[in-house]
Amino acid sequence: MLPALFFYLFAIMCVGAAFMVIATKNPVHAVLFLILAFFNAAGLFVLLGAEFLAMILIVVYVGAVMVLFLFVVMMLDVDFAELRAGFLKYLPVGAIVGLLLLVELVFVVGAWVTAPLLFSDAPTPNMSTVSNTQALGEILYTRYVYLFESAALILLVAMIGTIVLTLHHKRDVRRQSIAAQVGRTREEGVEVVKVETGKGLK
Repeated sequence: MLPALFFYLFAIMCVGAAFMVIATKNPVHAVLFLILAFFNAAGLFVLLGAEFLAMILIVVYVGAVMVLFLFVVMMLDVDFAELRAGFLKYLPVGAIVGLLLLVELVFVVGAWVTAPLLFSDAPTPNMSTVSNTQALGEILYTRYVYLFESAALILLVAMIGTIVLTLHHKRDVRRQSIAAQVGRTREEGVEVVKVETGKGLK
């Protein structure tokens, strides 16, 4: 009875916080709601017996990534109204991506009906001899190592895309050019001036 109560509590709080992430207009509040969603998701992982995933979710995402996002949102003077101005232009692409995600979710949920033995045949290490962390590592870095590397590549591309979308160069700001500095010759950097006695430089 008590685990079921905590499950519904964490699940309702997680779904509510996730909805507020996309519903709130203030980006700082959205980040705080996302941190709340992560905490509730970590509680669900603890109820499932995956305490390692719960600690990773809190330490890595809440302790590092979300705090970094919060400081970036607070420190960068990003004009979110300008970013939302092109929403309709990218709406078809977003609709296609959302439709693909919906199809994937339908396949995942439908697998419980079409292939009920699929989940029972999944490799599960002997939990009596190995710890939770070791069991996760054995499955992740042996059977699913290519999927794990693909996920890391997708995250890298998403990070680069985020930087490109939010990076705005200001005009009349002098910037450092490493290529120009390395390719600079002695004649460009040094000017020898012959000064006559008693006249000095102008």
